[in-house]
Amino acid sequence: MTHSTSPAAQPQPGGSTGGGRRILLTGVTGFLGQAVLRSLLETTEDVHVTAVVRPKGSVTGRKRLEQLLRKPVFASWAELLEKDGALGGAADGKARLKEIFDARVGVLEGDLTDMPEITEPLDTVIHSASSVSFDPPIDEAFRTNVGGARNLYEALLASGQDPHVIHVSTAYVGGISKGLRQEGSLQADVDWRAEYAAALAARERVEAESRKPETLRSQIRAAKLRVGRMGPKTVAAASEEARRDWVTERLVDFGRTRAQSVGWTDIYTFTKAMAEQVAEEMWAGNGHRVSFVRPSIIESAMQKPYPGWIDGYKVADPLIMAYGRGVLPEFPGLADSILDVIPVDHVVNVIVALATQDVTRRGDDAYYQVVSGASNPLPFHEMVTAVREYFLEHPLEDDKGRPIPVPEWSFPAVEMVEQRFRAKELSARLGSAAVAYLPATKRTREWTSELHRASSGLTMLRKYIELYRHYTKTEMVFDDANTRALRAELPAEFLATHDFDITGIVWKDYFQTQHLPAVTELTKAYSRAKSAQKRRAARPAPELKPSEDALAVFDLDGTVLATNIVQQYFAVVRATKPRRTWPAEFGGLLAAVPGYLRADQRDRSELIRLVNRRYKGYRSQDLRTLMQGEAGRRIRASIRPEALETIERHRAAGHRTVLVSGALDVLVEPLADLFDEVIATHMDENAEGVMTGYLATPPLVDEARANWLRKYAALHGADLAASYGYGDSHADAAWLDLVGTPTAISPDLGLYSVAKKKRWQILEW
Repeated sequence: MTHSTSPAAQPQPGGSTGGGRRILLTGVTGFLGQAVLRSLLETTEDVHVTAVVRPKGSVTGRKRLEQLLRKPVFASWAELLEKDGALGGAADGKARLKEIFDARVGVLEGDLTDMPEITEPLDTVIHSASSVSFDPPIDEAFRTNVGGARNLYEALLASGQDPHVIHVSTAYVGGISKGLRQEGSLQADVDWRAEYAAALAARERVEAESRKPETLRSQIRAAKLRVGRMGPKTVAAASEEARRDWVTERLVDFGRTRAQSVGWTDIYTFTKAMAEQVAEEMWAGNGHRVSFVRPSIIESAMQKPYPGWIDGYKVADPLIMAYGRGVLPEFPGLADSILDVIPVDHVVNVIVALATQDVTRRGDDAYYQVVSGASNPLPFHEMVTAVREYFLEHPLEDDKGRPIPVPEWSFPAVEMVEQRFRAKELSARLGSAAVAYLPATKRTREWTSELHRASSGLTMLRKYIELYRHYTKTEMVFDDANTRALRAELPAEFLATHDFDITGIVWKDYFQTQHLPAVTELTKAYSRAKSAQKRRAARPAPELKPSEDALAVFDLDGTVLATNIVQQYFAVVRATKPRRTWPAEFGGLLAAVPGYLRADQRDRSELIRLVNRRYKGYRSQDLRTLMQGEAGRRIRASIRPEALETIERHRAAGHRTVLVSGALDVLVEPLADLFDEVIATHMDENAEGVMTGYLATPPLVDEARANWLRKYAALHGADLAASYGYGDSHADAAWLDLVGTPTAISPDLGLYSVAKKKRWQILEW
């Protein structure tokens, strides 16, 4: 084949390729689809591709397709065009590249789950789109992999055309078995239509189960424990999120269990097998031509577009990198099982051969297993040895720049590895539960983060082990007789640039010189991005932009002041009552502290009400007079220096500064001059000005403060997106989420977790 290097050979934008071959391609934004499109563009001149691309939000399918040009996979095509002068001068090179791309690649806007009408003439269809997740909910897997295939073939039948369809499947469609797995039709005794209907009906059943009172009560209880301090609306939202997660987990379990019950490893391979049935029945069964391409585990490129090209982690890569980081001491697998890996360009070359060469094979001869196990087997222990040698020579580094040692695997039984991981997960969960009862300090916050990372990492690794163990303990060997026969039929000119001879690969060299450096660099890129993000978060606060539309909202206890409302009451008692009464007063107060802590965990409003009950009998004027003297000066002296500096910076920037507190209004009057407005709790009084112990209005905390803040901003014409918020408590997360720049100040563990998740700034004052 010749390269598309001549500008004259290119059709005009939006035009036709004349008598050239026209191909419909699905899955173009995926790993394999990108590589197929690149190969067709780079090695043919007379092929026009129409890609099925769905819009994503406000981004059109056409725009999503054009965004692919920025990916490394298309760099070699652009370089080839530039070398041959097809792109013109450097100034208009990008525009010319886009012009050529637009001329050769059209878009059919839509999704396979809602397939648009096919009106353009087609010679070939390459169907490579599918959900590549091994563990999706059963209805999603069937809707995408089976329903998508059905919709495509229905659209092709409705078009009245007879294109050759290249249906990309997987070598693992045969399910769980031992020995040689030959090419050809599966002849599975499972009806795809019945399975498809049952899978879609499963969601309705599980949704109904999730709404049972006993299920909902359990989720409400758990939500109250996690986010109760943020308010009832937040509890309800968290409970509903937990219900949806429960539905997803149940549907994932439905899919996994159903697949295994009929002989498949997982829902991915099961639905890919059902999709083959769809193609055989709807297309081949109506006299049309179908070629099935069944790759094994697709990994980085051997040669094209360049050695080691990969677009994100693939099947084995998360486990490889976990091993390199020293967090995967063992993995279940048979040391002498065959790990069937295939470079992505080998799969691409088979697809391109079927799409562009004069191949006429049909029936069982048109099932092509693009695999390595029969012709160039890779024992699992050899791959592990190659990986270990690589990381011994090129170790990853920990956070302190020290090389990470890698263990030597002994290939233990599956049950032993799973037990170890479950024990570690349990330890991490128990540790997290214990830390949650400790006071919030910098150290306990660090422990919380470490335990959360450990627990999440262990859960993810155990999931990978459950998913992939079938691929590392398999006793299947995939035959590739049809694929070898196809290669023998192809012209030498084609094979010179599109060979897929698997026997030429030396696996140790492939892993150590191409694949492992590629995925290691990918990991380092992720780490660099994360480190840059951490550095940005750790930078000193930037200069505040002057604005009259911005608010700066401050919480009081634990934020502006290091004290809390219980300590404030201590101070009032000491200033107003005889010394002889202090022991009884303080004893009673200390005895009540455990109850206060429990109340604070349940609902901040409850704590405020309980503490403020103790002011029953005080005169507000007496407290006001007290605050004008030494007691008020002590409150002023307890302001955190960082808080004072921050308040002053906001005022200098013209921001409206607002203090919102659950403390009694008379007790915060000494701070009034620091803020443009102070909102605090007011106590109900009788006709003589004596406090009744009851609040005049509900306290402004958690969601109540958020609702108040929305109205306050509207009344003052403030822009919440340009505003700032400072709080220390989990309850503050409800209103901090409203402002554009939220900051957690020496946060408790609940707010710390929210701030980490939402990437808010965290400061120690």
